[in-house]
Amino acid sequence: MGKKTCLYEKHLESSGKIVDFAGWDMPVNYGSQIEEHNFVRNSAGVFDVSHMTIIDLGGLDAEKYLRYLLANDIAKLTTPGKALYSAMLNHDGYVLDDLIVYRMRDSYRLVVNCATREKDLRWLIQNSDGFRVSIEEKPRLAILAINGPNSISMCCELVSSEDAARIKKLKYFQGTELREWFVARTGYTGELGLEFIVPVEDAPSLWAELLELDVKPIGLGARDTLRLEAGMNLYGQEMDELTSPLSANMERTIAYDPPNREFIGRAALIAHNELRKAGKIPVLVGLTLESRGMLRSGQKVLTERGEGLITSGGFSPTLKHSIALARIPNDSLSCEVELRGVPTAVRIIEPNFVRFGKKVFK
Repeated sequence: MGKKTCLYEKHLESSGKIVDFAGWDMPVNYGSQIEEHNFVRNSAGVFDVSHMTIIDLGGLDAEKYLRYLLANDIAKLTTPGKALYSAMLNHDGYVLDDLIVYRMRDSYRLVVNCATREKDLRWLIQNSDGFRVSIEEKPRLAILAINGPNSISMCCELVSSEDAARIKKLKYFQGTELREWFVARTGYTGELGLEFIVPVEDAPSLWAELLELDVKPIGLGARDTLRLEAGMNLYGQEMDELTSPLSANMERTIAYDPPNREFIGRAALIAHNELRKAGKIPVLVGLTLESRGMLRSGQKVLTERGEGLITSGGFSPTLKHSIALARIPNDSLSCEVELRGVPTAVRIIEPNFVRFGKKVFK
């Protein structure tokens, strides 16, 4: 028996198929994974992501501490509600975890992966020496992610007109505190969406109200195909403690300026950059296979510059063919994947396939 979120009974009520996910009993689907995927692309679906770990950081040195801890610079978060995506690196410049950090009124909030919870909390504490900072995990909070073209308008039906007006004004990677709730324009699907961070006591009724509006429950299976279409990384596949962010398409999450900001992994990343210039660090790309066949995680990729590996792959319900993310030698121009013993040509593209339900590559 794994750990259960506060919405576990709701998943059973909706005939969710429960599987183990990093020690949690979570729904992989509620019937048809493809139908769930398409419903998010065309209307709105709700995901239970309460297994994610929420950590609040406060204290006089909270900003200084996070500017040292993270590769991105939280000094960019100039007003409460703003958010950014960042890597948390070890001293060798490899990815301990990826996360979102929000600036709250009097603190900062991190949302990190459930599979890395213990490691992350240990790392936060180990590196807090000399900083006046408080680190508090928030297990009594749940997260519901509502994504799809109709998601924002549907969610606004559940709150007061005043709160709805505040939600509608939110820009991407921005949130607002609605008393005990925090609502943010963040998501993992490449669609419009909101994430509600609410007390666990409020989550089941919010879930039920969303379903009454014909927002459909969506499982982990469709969440994975949606994020793959959006070209979004999954920790443990596109990145881990042996992966440089430069090999995971995460350059935009690194803030080298100002040059006097020291952060964990900075010196190592500068060395990684030199190795990449010399062609010694692989890069993360997108692959498309528009003929028959299936690209899958773990398949070997052959290029004119050497071998690579598919990190995530599968069928794209939106595009109707197989796509993948793959780590391959830098500056590769062409590649093949062996499918059923036959070397098969695949096309290299930017690692971004679908946004707002539309194909984004040519």
